[in-house]
Amino acid sequence: MNTKSKIGETVEAAADAANKGIDQTAGSLKTSVADTAYAMENAQTKVKEGMNKVIKTAEELVQFNQGNIEAFVRSGQIWAAGVQDLTKQAAASAQASFDETVSTLKALSGVRSVKEAIDLQTNLARSSVEKAVAESGRLADASVKLAEQTLAPLTARVKLAVEKFAKPV
Repeated sequence: MNTKSKIGETVEAAADAANKGIDQTAGSLKTSVADTAYAMENAQTKVKEGMNKVIKTAEELVQFNQGNIEAFVRSGQIWAAGVQDLTKQAAASAQASFDETVSTLKALSGVRSVKEAIDLQTNLARSSVEKAVAESGRLADASVKLAEQTLAPLTARVKLAVEKFAKPV
């Protein structure tokens, strides 16, 4: 073997070694790129899932808060209607008391004795006290009932909130 052929074999061996190195590097690079692409896809999928959960939770909160607002509005409507009814009842009671007083005063103008005047005034006083006691009891009961009715929509929302948000995610 001469030097030329040794140089040729060495060049061929070097070329083969270089080709193998390039092939190995290219294979490693392909594997790294594929692994990176898989990791990126996996990360992107997880980010999308997380964002979908966040969006769904936000939508649920908006919907729940809308229900809260509706409950407050309904509670206000119940309160306003109830107060209006209580006011009408109180006004009707005051009107009846006024009418009774006017009637007694008219009767007093036609009395013939002091005893008759005292009896009329005593009856008016007794009747007024009895009606005031009865009316105050009735208005107190109606006020308690109104408070219960007014709080009912809000109580229902609190109960729903406890049921909805107390359970583990």
